[in-house]
Amino acid sequence: MTTFTEGNLQIAFPAGAVVQKFDDRSHGLSHCMKAVDFIVELKDRYLFIEIKDPQHPESRREERDEWAKKFLACSLDEDLKYKYRDSFLYEWACGKVDKPIHYYVLVALDTLDGAELIARTDALKRIIPLDGPPAGRWTKKVVDGCAVFNIATWNEKLRGFPVTRLPGVGRDNAGGVR
Repeated sequence: MTTFTEGNLQIAFPAGAVVQKFDDRSHGLSHCMKAVDFIVELKDRYLFIEIKDPQHPESRREERDEWAKKFLACSLDEDLKYKYRDSFLYEWACGKVDKPIHYYVLVALDTLDGAELIARTDALKRIIPLDGPPAGRWTKKVVDGCAVFNIATWNEKLRGFPVTRLPGVGRDNAGGVR
C-alpha cells in the first residue's frame, strides 16, 4: 500500500495504483485551471479525488460552521464542478482518458449525514453532468460516476482506500501546512 496525506488526512492506496498529487504546480497550468487533489490510475478506471477538510484541527469552529453552511447551500458546487472539468480536460488533452473516470469528493466533516451526502452527490451529478444532454447526443461519458463522502461513508464504501486522520498539525505531500 502507498499512502498520501492531504492536510492531516492520510489515504492509503492499494498496490498497483498509480497515484498523482495533481493540485500542485507540477501540471503547469495552476494559474488558469483548477485541479482535483489526486488522480489515481487503477487497472480498470481512474479516480479523481477532491478532499475538503473543514474539520482540520487548526480550523476554528466558526470557520467550520460557515464552510458547512456554504457546502449544504450549494455555494461550493461550482468549485467542485470546475475542479473535475478542468482536471478531465487536462487529462483528455494528455491522451489519458482511456478508462472510465469516477469523481469522489471526501468532505471530512463528521456532522454530515447520509441524506446530506446523497443530496450533494445528486447535485454534483447534475452540474458535471453525469448523463449528458437529455437528447442523448453524447456518445462518450465525461464521468462514469461521482459521489460525496464523509470519512465514515468513504471507509465503508471504499474499503480499499482507507482514510485516517493523523494526530497533530498535518502537512500535505507538497510540504505545505493545511
